[in-house]
Amino acid sequence: MPDIDIDKCRITHYPAAVLGKRAEPVEGIDDNCRRFVAKMTEIMLENKGLGLAAPQAGVSLRLFIISLDGAAENVRVYVNPTVTPSGDLDAIDEGCLSVPGVYTKIPRYKKCEVAATDLGGNEFTEQAEGLYARALQHEYDHIEGMTIINRMGQVARIAHRRQLKKLAKGQQTNRERERPDKPQG
Repeated sequence: MPDIDIDKCRITHYPAAVLGKRAEPVEGIDDNCRRFVAKMTEIMLENKGLGLAAPQAGVSLRLFIISLDGAAENVRVYVNPTVTPSGDLDAIDEGCLSVPGVYTKIPRYKKCEVAATDLGGNEFTEQAEGLYARALQHEYDHIEGMTIINRMGQVARIAHRRQLKKLAKGQQTNRERERPDKPQG
């Protein structure tokens, strides 16, 4: 696993590049990985989320966490997961910590199967439905380089265009702040 600067990890907002690319596999579970998961949990809870993928914390790894009740003690870790959806589609309002201020109907399958490894290195497979299935598909999208913006229809894009422009402008401002060699103006 690459050495991660845990102190620099924070919520990453659209249209950050890390959110738009397929994440890299986790090569090994070590103390650095465990510290990163603890930081992800902290970020998720601070932002009142039910899940968080590593790219949302600025790290391109195939790893996400979920806690359906938002409690730290119920956080489940998914390392190098695969999610296989099944059943009927259902479109329900969905939001994303990386796309604040945007809530829109996102079609997701009502059921899915997840296969992953936990922080102890144990492989597991589970069947999921309802909110759990939706959360798994949402977080899996993140490690595949997708956000709810990729899933929303044209009407929703138009309805949320101001917020999306605001997020894009904020991302541009952040990049300029990170480059002190560039004149500010």
